[in-house]
Amino acid sequence: MLNYLSIIRGAVHRFVLASNDKTLEGELMLQYYKGQNAVEKGFRFLKDKSFRVAEVYLKKEERIEALSMIMVLSLLIYSIAEWMIRKRLKESGETVLNQLGKPTQCPTLKWIFQKFRNINEAIIELKGSVHREVINLNEEQIKIIKLFGLGCEKCYIG
Repeated sequence: MLNYLSIIRGAVHRFVLASNDKTLEGELMLQYYKGQNAVEKGFRFLKDKSFRVAEVYLKKEERIEALSMIMVLSLLIYSIAEWMIRKRLKESGETVLNQLGKPTQCPTLKWIFQKFRNINEAIIELKGSVHREVINLNEEQIKIIKLFGLGCEKCYIG
């Protein structure tokens, strides 16, 4: 029995990929297939309950399509922001602390969002003048803001 199992484990395994595009080469088709994992991971993110989005029930087809478009655009923005922070961390040689307190250059954007949960905006009105300031920023949050660029700095730091 043991010999039979070792023969089975050593066997070459195959699976079939098919396409209706006759010009698509096998290697490219395999790359597309392997790339689906990133897309599936993105849709898992959209369904994740940790973002505390209420359930939505829609009946009209055009509303379902509109919500789907908004979700896909949200995923696109999320993916671009995650890619950008990782790219800039690598370019600058900087790191942020992960959930275990260890330095990383590949944080998820969800983790970056968690790091910003304790900040607030203070609004001071004095003699008709309004002054707004973001409070409770720590050094790591300021570093992340600067990595996102000048537009983000203007919103948070001034």
